[in-house]
Amino acid sequence: MGAYKYVSELYRKKQSDVMRYLLRIRCWQYRQLNKVHRCPRTTRPDRARRLGYKAKQGYVIYRVCMRRGGRKRPVAKGCPYGKPKTSGAVKQQKPERNLQSIAEERVGRRLKGLRVLNSYWVAEDSTYKYFEVIMIDPHHKAIRRDPKINWMCRPVQKHRELRGLTASGKKSRGLGKGRRFNQTIGGSRRASWLRKNSLKIRRKR
Repeated sequence: MGAYKYVSELYRKKQSDVMRYLLRIRCWQYRQLNKVHRCPRTTRPDRARRLGYKAKQGYVIYRVCMRRGGRKRPVAKGCPYGKPKTSGAVKQQKPERNLQSIAEERVGRRLKGLRVLNSYWVAEDSTYKYFEVIMIDPHHKAIRRDPKINWMCRPVQKHRELRGLTASGKKSRGLGKGRRFNQTIGGSRRASWLRKNSLKIRRKR
């Protein structure tokens, strides 16, 4: 086994004494830092490399701290004014997307000139979850000249995290292969629904 294999084995056993101690120390350290900050290097090189990271110019890692828990409904004074139909619960609301996808969005908005490639979990405690986001500089020559990654330099890849095109963003859209993802065959839920519910009749000529 290579070195990365051993590192990934460690992360599979998060309840082991070593990992519990390590994650506790890391959470303490991350709590002292800003909510979004740049990392000098990746915390999980094995995971980062599997998601496309390379330790070379043009690749940047940012760590983001996300508060755990549900999503309170954003209404003034906790009162949903208006029709009774819309005056439902204020608390006990759950966000449509997962925390990792929202974390990518926050970093993408903060660093508008960089592109989000992917992200992964690093630590969590009772209040926060911490994710590391792999960012790419689309104007760097090392990226533009690399045929394996220069697809990220195309204009269509701008703010892909805001449009649900990253791996964690696709999860909430119900996209995937196999029988579990029958509802999104043909691009999206809406496209699939429209195709199944539209009456298409051949015109008689």
